[in-house]
Amino acid sequence: MTLYVFYSIFFVLLPGDLANAIRNRTNLVFGLYHSMFEWFHPLFLEDKQNGFKTRLFPDMKTLPELKEIVETYKPSVVFSDGDWDAPDTYWNSTGFLAWLYNESPVKDTVVVNDRWGTGMECHHGGYYTCGDRYNPGHLLTHKWENCFTIDKHSWGFLRTSNVDDYLTIQEILGQVIITVSTGGNVLINVGPTSYGKIAPIYEERLRQMGAWLKVNGEGIYSSIPWKYQNDTTNPHIWYTSSKDNQTVYASLLVWPNNTTEILLGAPVSSSNTTVTLLGSNVGPLNWRSASESGGIIIDVSNIEAYSLASDWAWIFKLQNITPKQINK
Repeated sequence: MTLYVFYSIFFVLLPGDLANAIRNRTNLVFGLYHSMFEWFHPLFLEDKQNGFKTRLFPDMKTLPELKEIVETYKPSVVFSDGDWDAPDTYWNSTGFLAWLYNESPVKDTVVVNDRWGTGMECHHGGYYTCGDRYNPGHLLTHKWENCFTIDKHSWGFLRTSNVDDYLTIQEILGQVIITVSTGGNVLINVGPTSYGKIAPIYEERLRQMGAWLKVNGEGIYSSIPWKYQNDTTNPHIWYTSSKDNQTVYASLLVWPNNTTEILLGAPVSSSNTTVTLLGSNVGPLNWRSASESGGIIIDVSNIEAYSLASDWAWIFKLQNITPKQINK
């Protein structure tokens, strides 16, 4: 799973300075967003008036610009956008991608999305975005990405937004957990001000997410989807698995108020099953089988709410379990 924050105005810093800082001072990879068209560029408007039978804009502006940013900044991700008015033949997307994968300086490392012409989304690309805020809620066979904004309405910064216009940390973590459980990457956008400042509410959300990942990152980073994504009984539980399939992580989105037991319908326990809560110092939790056919009931009576390291979502670490057989 890849989790990264996207700044919708990436010219706040010179891209070269930003790329060098990321490569030299972090273990992150550097990617760039690129809009294929400009709404009011005279060459684009002329091509549009001609029914996109002329290619003045892509030949003189878009394609040379794309090659320049790849050769200059050597991004590991090229996020293409703004393709929806015209087909890929107008943009010569296949020509650019052939160069990118065969001749460019990043030909062995670069990844691209699916926005390269009308009708391309969810059909062609290194990973699918399928439109903004795409979260199907089920496992896909092709790699995909959930691109969403902390501001519910805008990819930029709106001075008129109020607190209800921003996603809560619970909503953000819900998107992250469900996306990772179903095999997707997460792209989270924040819009800086015209002065390059990050508004306090964005900073708060990012710090909250960082604090949560510090406790629960084991169930997110380097995880893979399990046989079940959403639990068969508890709709608030989503699963991931370690790559060696030895550990299953059950993410709980809503902590129960009126019970000290949490029912999981999908796991089948064994005599060696252990259950712990990430970030808790209580140790192994008591549990019992829910039925002969499977499922476990976790006893959380020893956990005091005030002692929880996570305030918004909680991950149980399950070892020595198998998935319930899926009836076909």
